[in-house]
This record gives sequence, structure tokens and C-alpha cells, in this order.
Amino acid sequence: MSNADEQKKKAGEAAAALVEAGMTVGLGTGSTAAWFVRALGGRKLDVLGVATSEATEALARELGIRTASLDQVRAIDLTVDGADEIGPGLSLIKGGGAALLREKLVWEASRRCVVIADKSKVVAALGMFSLPIEVVRFGHLHTSNAIADVLAEFGLPAPRLRLKDNQPVITDGGNVLYDAGKAAIEEPAQLASALKSITGVVDHGLFLDMADQAFVAGETGVETLTP
Repeated sequence: MSNADEQKKKAGEAAAALVEAGMTVGLGTGSTAAWFVRALGGRKLDVLGVATSEATEALARELGIRTASLDQVRAIDLTVDGADEIGPGLSLIKGGGAALLREKLVWEASRRCVVIADKSKVVAALGMFSLPIEVVRFGHLHTSNAIADVLAEFGLPAPRLRLKDNQPVITDGGNVLYDAGKAAIEEPAQLASALKSITGVVDHGLFLDMADQAFVAGETGVETLTP
């Protein structure tokens, strides 16, 4: 196991210790969140999981964790998820795993949200990781032009359609993804609002004022961060 994987595993285990029997738990997406799901499965608690992606749901079921859809639960007690970047005040960029819309829906339905990561994800300013933007497929090229105009207003490079094997990446929600060019985001709240106002944009990977706590693993152990 690589050093980075070992750190992700420690962060996931720290977060899994927060879970109590009877809880409804949001299960994040990505390599770090998968360590949390594995650690939770190892505890053999009677919990109900709400997965943020089809891949996470498959892993949860494989580990014996009962799952339900978001519409089948009234609220989620705790969601644990990874992040592509952790900025000041636990501002986040998420969506590198192409699940940002479902992740944000689960986060917003949660009483408490905990982010887990290795120390490399902590940054002084968001934007060195490309900001994902989920877009309706119909007319997405036109929508991307409107996105580019907004990004330019904030001094950010134009977005690029995310491809895999020369084909657009399709999210679990049936949408495409554009990734903004890498540059420091100096006004994340204003950018979030401007992007959300574009017709055709479903949502974006800025998770602001949503994380209650972070477990960040490094060489010396797991550090707890708060906003």
C-alpha cells in the first residue's frame, strides 16, 4: 500500500469511529471515501447507508451495509466524503469522481458532514484542482460558452469537456461534466452563485459552508480541522 493510500485509510477509519448503530449514513464517492466505507463495513453496525454513486452503493452492498435511496430516508445523520481540495474555512472542491450532484444532494440532506483526505488536499486557496461543473447534455456546447464567460469574469480559464476514451464522461444523473481551468479562485461564493444562475448548469463542485469537520491524515497521524 502506498503512503498516500495508508493516509487515506487512517482518515477513513477515524471517520468510521463516529458512526453509531441505528444511524443513517451518507456514503461518499472516490478513493478516500471508499476507505471509510470499508472501515464502516468492518464495524458490522446496524446502519443504513445512502450512497452518492452507483459505485459506492455496489461497494456498500458487497460489505454487507444496508442501503436506501435518498428519497427513502427523511434525513441523514452523518455523511462522510472525500474532497479534491480543502481550502480556508473547510471550503471544498469536489467532483473529480464525477458524482458531484449526487454528493451535494446527500450533503444538503445531512445533519452533519465530515470530509476526509490526506494532507496533500489542503490548500491555501481553492483552484489548483480543476473545478467540475455538471451540465445538461442538451445544448451543452452553448452552455459551456456561457460558463466560459462567467469564468472569465473571475479571471479563470475556459472549461473543457471531460472525456474518457474520447467520449464525454456521463454522470450517474445522465449529464456531462466540464472542468474549469486551474487558477486560484479568489471569490468562491460569488463564483458559485454565478455558475448556478446559468441555464443548463445543474451544479458545480464548490462545496461552501457545508463541511462541519475534516479528518486530514499526514505522516504524524490524523489531524482534526473545523471551519
